[in-house]
This record gives sequence, structure tokens and C-alpha cells, in this order.
Amino acid sequence: MQYANFEQTLAEHALLTPDSVALQGDTVGLTYAQLQQAIAKLRQNWTLQSHRLPIAVAISNHPAWVILDIAALGCEIPSVPIPFFFTDAQILHAVIDAGVGTLITDQPERFNQIFADLIIRKSTLIVAGKRLMQFDLQLATKSLPKGTVKITYTSGTTGSPKGVCLSAESMLSVAASVVKATQITSKAKHLCVLPLSTLLENVAGVYAALIVGATIHLLPSDQVGLNGSQLDVHKLHYALLTTQANTAIFIPELLSALVSAMESGAASLPHLRFLAVGGAAVATNMLERARQLALPVYQGYGLSECASVVALNTMVKNEIGSVGQPLQHLEIKLAEDGEILVKGAHFLGYTGDMSAKAKQKWLATGDIGAIDSQGFLHIKGRKKNIFITSFGRNISPEWVECALLNSPYIAQVCVFGESKPWNIALIVSNKNASDQLISQSLAEINQQLPDYARISKWIVVSPFTSANQQLTLNGRLKRPEIYQAYQHEINHLYKEVA
Repeated sequence: MQYANFEQTLAEHALLTPDSVALQGDTVGLTYAQLQQAIAKLRQNWTLQSHRLPIAVAISNHPAWVILDIAALGCEIPSVPIPFFFTDAQILHAVIDAGVGTLITDQPERFNQIFADLIIRKSTLIVAGKRLMQFDLQLATKSLPKGTVKITYTSGTTGSPKGVCLSAESMLSVAASVVKATQITSKAKHLCVLPLSTLLENVAGVYAALIVGATIHLLPSDQVGLNGSQLDVHKLHYALLTTQANTAIFIPELLSALVSAMESGAASLPHLRFLAVGGAAVATNMLERARQLALPVYQGYGLSECASVVALNTMVKNEIGSVGQPLQHLEIKLAEDGEILVKGAHFLGYTGDMSAKAKQKWLATGDIGAIDSQGFLHIKGRKKNIFITSFGRNISPEWVECALLNSPYIAQVCVFGESKPWNIALIVSNKNASDQLISQSLAEINQQLPDYARISKWIVVSPFTSANQQLTLNGRLKRPEIYQAYQHEINHLYKEVA
């Protein structure tokens, strides 16, 4: 989908349904007519500027975030969403790496400290009734791929975040395909649960909803139960209930918490019709438990280099255990070693690395998968995470971990076994799960695994979170950090039977 078509669509909403609510925050709401006016005002101001340096946006979920984002999109000014969960060092790296000229934030104290030596001008900006601070920065200009309108940074499994350069067409193509897959309409209400700095929420949540003229609920993170690495599932449930949300996007941790809360007596959510879950593997039994609660959960798969969503289960085509079929604008196939290759939506390059990889016809995802006879994609794990035991067996830890997560007593798990004769597991237990219950559950699961993939030793550890740098925002394990934190315990387990 071209940006011109997206712009025309928004204009049509403003003309044909001017009083329909587009963005609803906790204290302010904007109709489609008001949204159009707010975007036009910002674009007029920015068009007068001679430069087109990237603009970093560090704002909590609020209508102002969306207005700034779309205005930048229309001016072809690269925007750089800044996640609050990044460390100060990661934020500094991202802003310098992208050659940001302006940073706009609702947390001026933190960013004033981070960029104290780089700020050349400060000014106040009011957007959708929200008072924002604008910092103009003195940074070296960076060369970006032509057509870059967004640079999304992901912490991944390394300390320094990597900037993925995206075009408007790639992101809007994903959004248009998500609209078709989910059958969302103008009557829908979408609740943004994930931070807007998350590409998945930005594209599959906001852009998709705006294309059809739906209402987007934008509440501060603490009102949807997210406070740093802490989750208040009762606030999350309350937000879904009171907004009467029809759609939302979750990561597996949120789904697990919501399912447990509803199994314990929390009210049903009859308005919810499509709850997408992605970012990391979801245990099959968790999806089955959600189904028993009439939660319309659909697992998907994507990556930043493909502008977020690649495949998604839908109400029409849903196979539990898979991540669905590819979106309509994409094609997928497998390389000889099982790596997933994607054609149809590519990033433009990485900041500081305009390699030929981004221009390849088929993009290598780094994920190992399988495609069944019905065309459903099954994720086996990350290619780089595969380890080889001392018996020469190749094991994808995600495969084993997904099996272990089917235990009702295991909340999180990380498996190791590189160059070892057997595997160990670091387990984050669910509440009221005793060692005996975990042990019995592991014994049952081991019987379903081949001998070389079974867990021989395990220990209970503290939760893996983004705050302790052991989990990405999307819920993926940061294995090197986890190993470093528990290497003494891991080595001790192997020595016990050496």
C-alpha cells in the first residue's frame, strides 16, 4: 500500500465520518476530522524546515504519539521510536546511530540528562493537549537508505540496539494485509496494550485500525497493567473490559497472565473478537486453555526486517501450534537447512550497514521452520540458537522449551546443552508449583521427547525480564545474558554427575 493511498483513506474518513472517534486517550479523544487537522498542522510546520533529519519520539501511549508519527510519515521525515525500556546507553546509541536532529518526549528529565552535552535548543510542543519537550540535538548527519521513513530499534540479544530502516510502503502493505486477515471494520475498537514504540503495535495495531476507520484506545502503560517489568493483570483485564476492546496484540507473557486470571474467576470478555499473540513461541496448552475460556487468540509470526507481521492465524484459517499462513502480500519458502525465506516485504537496510542483504529477493529470516500440507508455518527456533551436543545431535532449544511450557507449573524456561552429553533447564516456576510437581511434570514431558532432547537437570531461577536484560520486549530470551547470570549454577549442575 502506497502512502498516498493511506493519506487519501484518512482524508475520506475525515470527510465521510468526521465525528467518528479515531484516537481515545485517558483524558482526550480525537475524531477523524480532528486527527486530520492535527496532522496537517504539524506537517505545515515541518514542511517549512529546510532539513529532514530524523525525529526521535519518546512518548508514552497517547494520541500525540500517533499524530507525530503520521505527520512525520507524510513529510518523509524518518521517525525513530524510542522504547522506554532501553537503558540510557542504548537510547544514546540509537539516537546517535540514526543521526537524530530532534527528540520529542514527555519525560524531559530523563532525556535532558542523557543528552545534556548534545542539546542546542529546547522548546515546548503541545500535541493533542499533551505538553511535550522538544530537544534539538547537535549530532553528525548519517546516510540512510533512500525512502527511509522509520528506523525501528530492537535490542535483540545484543547490548547495542540495531536500527532497521523501513519504507512507508513496506509498513502499510503489512497493515493492509492485517486488515484483510483479521476482517477488522470501522466499528472495531482496538486497545493498544504494547508500547507504540513496538513496531508490531505501531503497524498491525495503529495503521491497520486507521485504514478501516476504527477507534484506537491509547492508555498510559500503567493503566493497562504494564509498569516496567511488572504486570498487573487485573488492570490489563479491566482495560480490556471497560474499553470494550474488540482487538488487541499480546506477547505470550500477557496471554499467560490473562488466562490464569480468567481461570481464577475474572469476568469474560465478550467484546473481544481477535487477540493476536506473537513475539515468541506460545505453548500449545496455553492456546487450548484460552480456547476453553472463549478467548479468540490467534498466533502469528514476524520480524522487524519484514515490517513486523509475516504470518498469522485467522478466524477462517487457524491451526493451533502453527503461526498461521503468510499474509497476502508475501511468499515464504524454506532453504535446504530449513531456514525461513520471505519474499515481498523487505527492509531498506540497517543504519551504518547498507549491505546487499536488504536487497535480496528472498530475505533469510534466521528462523528455522516447517510448512505443512495446508500451508501453515511452524517455527522450530532461531538458526543461531541451535546447539550441538557432545553426541553430535543438533537441538533447537526453542523446540524443547515450547514442550516444557506445556507444563502448568512452568512460566518460563531456558535450555542449555552445547557440547554436553545432556541438557539442563533454568525454570521460572508458576505460583504454588513445588519442586515435586515440576519434577513429575518434567518426567512426563521427557517421555514425549527423544532421549537426546530430554532435560536431565534443572533449577528454579528468578523471572527473565526486560528490566534485568534477560528478555526482549517481544518476550524472547536473551540467552547470552541468561547464561552469564547463571553460568556458575549451570557448571555446577554438570559437575554433579561428571
